[in-house]
Amino acid sequence: MSSDKVRASHILIKHQGSRRKASWKDPEGQVIMNTTRESAVSQLKSLRDDIASGKLKFDDVAARYSDCSSAKRGGDLGPFGRGQMQKPFEEATYALKVGEISDIVDTDSGVHIIMRTG
Repeated sequence: MSSDKVRASHILIKHQGSRRKASWKDPEGQVIMNTTRESAVSQLKSLRDDIASGKLKFDDVAARYSDCSSAKRGGDLGPFGRGQMQKPFEEATYALKVGEISDIVDTDSGVHIIMRTG
């Protein structure tokens, strides 16, 4: 196993431009189809502010708001190496220090904030 692995948690908000317009909390995609990228970003920014200020915990926010199935694990994606995630996601994760939270990261899946955990 490569020692170059990282571990991260994330919060994903899907929007109209997302590759798959459905998620565990919106199986029909009705909310996602009506969510613009701008509104997804503003929702994520306000959640990020609440986490940064200590008002909310990252894993609680992920469990409640993330459109990724990792929400059930508080957003935890487990360890991964290079080439396993979409490029912008991977680059953002590797650029973070452990415990740091990224700015908004755009991928084909939607918009994310990422917290590097290992």
